[in-house]
Amino acid sequence: MCGMTSAYAQSNYKSAVWSPDNGNGTYTNPVINADYSDPDVCVGASGEDYYLTASSFQCIPGLPILHSKDLVNWEIVNYAIQGGLEPKSEFDKPSHGNGVWAPSIRYHNGEYYILWGDPDYGVMMVKTNDPAGEWTRPQCIIPGKGMIDTTPLWDDDGRCYLVNGWANSRSKFASVITVREMKADLSAPIGNPVIVFDGNGNENHTCEGPKFYKRDGWYWLMFPAGGVPTGFQVAARSKSPFGPYESKVVLAQGKTDINGPHQGGWIHTKYGEDWFLHFQDKEAYGRVVHLQPVTWKDNWPVMGKVPAKGYCGEPVLTYQKPKTAGKVLVVNPVESDEFNTTTLGLQWQWHANFDQKFGMPTPWGVYRVYCYKAGSPDNLSIPAAGEEQDARIWNIPNLLLQKTPADNFTATTKIRMTAKAENQFGGLIMMGLNYSALVVKRVGDEFQLQRITCINADKGKPETVEVLATFKPTEVDQITYHPAIHEDIYLRLNVKYIGGKDADGANKHEARVEFAYSTDGKKFKTAGEPFTMRQGKWIGAKVGFVAAQPSGKEDRGWIDIDWFRMTK
Repeated sequence: MCGMTSAYAQSNYKSAVWSPDNGNGTYTNPVINADYSDPDVCVGASGEDYYLTASSFQCIPGLPILHSKDLVNWEIVNYAIQGGLEPKSEFDKPSHGNGVWAPSIRYHNGEYYILWGDPDYGVMMVKTNDPAGEWTRPQCIIPGKGMIDTTPLWDDDGRCYLVNGWANSRSKFASVITVREMKADLSAPIGNPVIVFDGNGNENHTCEGPKFYKRDGWYWLMFPAGGVPTGFQVAARSKSPFGPYESKVVLAQGKTDINGPHQGGWIHTKYGEDWFLHFQDKEAYGRVVHLQPVTWKDNWPVMGKVPAKGYCGEPVLTYQKPKTAGKVLVVNPVESDEFNTTTLGLQWQWHANFDQKFGMPTPWGVYRVYCYKAGSPDNLSIPAAGEEQDARIWNIPNLLLQKTPADNFTATTKIRMTAKAENQFGGLIMMGLNYSALVVKRVGDEFQLQRITCINADKGKPETVEVLATFKPTEVDQITYHPAIHEDIYLRLNVKYIGGKDADGANKHEARVEFAYSTDGKKFKTAGEPFTMRQGKWIGAKVGFVAAQPSGKEDRGWIDIDWFRMTK
C-alpha cells in the first residue's frame, strides 16, 4: 500500500548522528534517540529477539515494529498498520494527536498481539505470527470513549485479563487504573472493569500507561504517575489480578538530568536478567527511549541505579549491555535515504491515511511527491457554502516526514520542483505545533525561494511568508501539452540543541533550526532567521517534505526527491 520495504532490507545501518553502543560492552542512553513515545517491548518466540512498538497517533503507516538482539541496537523492520485508520472521515486528514495511543505488544501461544486504546473509538487489536510480516487489520474489541493504555495478561489457568487507564479529555475522569476479564482470544470482554488503583488526591496523580505482568505468583502493574515531563515509575503487586495492590515508586529522576523516567516495558531475558525500557520527554524532540537495569530487592523491581536505602532507583546514563548469545552488530533506525529502490524507506510516515496520489516511488533514483491541492476537497471534507477550507500546511495530509534522530544533526536534500501552474510549491519542512518550511514556489515563469512559518498552528494562527530569492527555471518543457518548468535545488536544515532552564530551574530541551540552500550543492547560503523547533500534538517535531498548491483544476505539480542525508 505505502510501498514499504521488506523487513530487514535496510539492516546494518549505523547512524552518523546517534548510536548508543559504545563498542566496549557498554551503552549510553538513550538507546533510541528519537520519538518512540510510550514504548512497549516483548521477547520473541526464540528468546533471542526483542520487538518494540510505540504510539503513532495519526501518522501512517502506524505502529512501528523495531527489532533488537540486545535491547540496545534497534532497527525498524515493519509497521503493524499499513492500510490506514478508521473511520476514514477522521483519519484521511491530519487528525493531530488522535488515533494510536500507548500500545502494548505481547507474544502468546505462537502469535504476537498489539493492543492500544483509541481514545475516541475504543480498544483496538492487531495480531500476527511474524512481526516482520503481515498483521491483521485493526479490530475494535471494546468500543467506547476514554479507554487508553491497554495491556493483556494471560494467566496460568488460561484466563485473560486486560488493564487500562482512562483519558480525562474523553471520560472526564482519570488517575484510575482498571482491570477486567477478557475472552482468551481477546475478541471481547466477559467482565466489567474494576478500579484496582486510584491516584486521585495523592502523589500518584496522573497514573496511566499501565503494563500487566505475572511473576512467581504475584500480579504486577507497572505504570507512570506524577505527570509526563517530571513524573516517576510505580510498581504495584497483588496476589489477585483484581487487587488490592500495594505499590512503591521504583524509578525517579533523583539527582540526574533524565527527567520523568517512566512508562515503558519490563523484560525478563532468557539469561536471567531484567530490564526496563522507558521514555524521557524531551519536548521538541519527543519522547526518546532509555534502557534501565532492573534489580529485584525484597520482591520489588528497583529500576536503574540501586539506592543504599529504599526501592526507588535513578536512571543510568552508561551501563553494561545485556547478555546475548554472541556478538551483536551495531545497528540503528535508518534516517538517510538515496531513494534508489522502488519502495519507500521505513523511516518515512505520512501525516494522515495514505492516498496513492500523495506520492510514488520511481525506478529513476527519485521519490515523487505530488502537490496536494490545499483548501479543496482533495482529501479533506468539502467546506460548507460560503466557507473556505483552511489551506495551511497544518491541514495537509501528504507531508512525508520522519522523526528527529539526535540532539544535533544536519539534514540535506536535493530536489527538483516541477510546476505545471503558478503557486505550486515544494521543499523541506520542520513540522510541529510551530513549523517552518523552506520551499521553492512558482510565481509567473520564475521560482521564488520562500520560508513559510506558522507559530501556534494548532490555535488557528496564520502562516507568514518570507521571500528570500528568485530563480530562473533550470529547465523548461519543450512540448505544448501541459508544459512545465523545473527547478533543481539543494535544501538544508541544521538542528542544534540549546537547552535552557524553565522558571523552576528544571532543564529545558530547546533546539534551534537554521535553514540554508544551494544551487550547486557546494556553497550554501543562509535562508532566513533561525527557528525554534517545537513538538507536535503528542509527538516530537518531524522533518521531511511538503508539496502543495492551491485548489483548482490545474494539473498537479510535484517534487522529485533525489536524496535525503542526515549528517553531524
